[in-house]
Amino acid sequence: MDNKDLQNGVSLFGQSEYLVGQDPLEEIFALNLGDFISEHLISEDLAKKIGSSVKDKKSGLKNQLAELISIYSLQNTLCVLSFNSKEDYAIYTSIAQSIAQMLEVPVCQIYLAKDIAKGLDNSDNKLSLAGYSGDDKAELHDIVQKAFNEKETVSENNMTAIPMYSHLKTLGVISFYSEKEIQKEYLELVESIASLFATSMTLQTEIDHTNKLLADENSTVSELQHIRAELTALIGDLCDYQQIFVERLANAVDAKGQYKVSHSKNTANLARKICHELGLNEKTTDLIYYAGLLLNIGKIALPEKMFATNGKLSPEDLKRIKNHSNIGVHFLMNINFLSEVVPYITYQTERVDGSGSPEGLKGQSIPLGSRIIAAADAFSAMTSDRPYRKAMSKEQAIEIMQKEAGTKWDNDVVQALTHII
Repeated sequence: MDNKDLQNGVSLFGQSEYLVGQDPLEEIFALNLGDFISEHLISEDLAKKIGSSVKDKKSGLKNQLAELISIYSLQNTLCVLSFNSKEDYAIYTSIAQSIAQMLEVPVCQIYLAKDIAKGLDNSDNKLSLAGYSGDDKAELHDIVQKAFNEKETVSENNMTAIPMYSHLKTLGVISFYSEKEIQKEYLELVESIASLFATSMTLQTEIDHTNKLLADENSTVSELQHIRAELTALIGDLCDYQQIFVERLANAVDAKGQYKVSHSKNTANLARKICHELGLNEKTTDLIYYAGLLLNIGKIALPEKMFATNGKLSPEDLKRIKNHSNIGVHFLMNINFLSEVVPYITYQTERVDGSGSPEGLKGQSIPLGSRIIAAADAFSAMTSDRPYRKAMSKEQAIEIMQKEAGTKWDNDVVQALTHII
């Protein structure tokens, strides 16, 4: 290639006869050169060496796909596919019951598209009932078919149907019945659950397809490149939906707790500021931020009326509220990608003098993340209006926490909080 070609913007990678399969990025990454090497600095001789170093492009692609699957295994998704019998689908009934409990609705059903719901039924319907809450299995409602076909949330006659839609295909529908109006935060939460389900199912299907291509000696380079692009896009989508799910779950918790402001978001943001004040690294800060968002997740399973009282609760209700953290931890343990925040939430009710729960940990034995979100949660709660009391001033809240530093709260965390406020 001469200088005239370079001046006209012609790339060496578009011209070299030595590059395999007209895929220049493959040749660069084959030598671990990365995209920091400018194309016009690579000579014809180097291009020839790069091309000859990848004699078997198919083998290289297969290695990349195998590594991609191992890095993002099914353990990081919701395993809700590839069942063979009705008994295997019990997980869907459990999920439907959880949604019904969160929304406080009498009936919730989860339907799957016929082509992916193996072992459920032999009817001619496009959809099969995979899980349900309530005493009776409802007949397939027209609104469910409508949501499935139109790929949009539909609400009619006290019924709501939300499509599980991903990658240009609808894989199922979540529907529920309610005579009361469903709050926006709850509806958005179920929509995010539907997106997570659909994307996880699609990813599982593509991983199965990838494994078949890896085992097939006749698979082509173009097939392997296509499936690599599909997997990469789906993993990116799933990460986005996971982020949305966490945020909407936090919003729904705030709505259930009847906070007038976003308590979960305020707690998480304050916890992140404390982390920065203490000089913690980015990964730890991110985990503590998510723990702050999900700190009160157990409240999502409690009835709204428990949060609308003037503070007079029955012993049974009081016990349920005190136990809400355990409910939340159990919930998170069943959502694999959130499991790393569990320790911070589990021990946030510990106290530095050892008088807390669940294990009576003391001082430095309590995870730092737990100590941070406990203080951030307390300050945020004290300075927020609740149905049964008005918010106190920031100065009052700080004064209380400073007095209790060394007993309830970590001294360093309270000091960092004081500097921030």
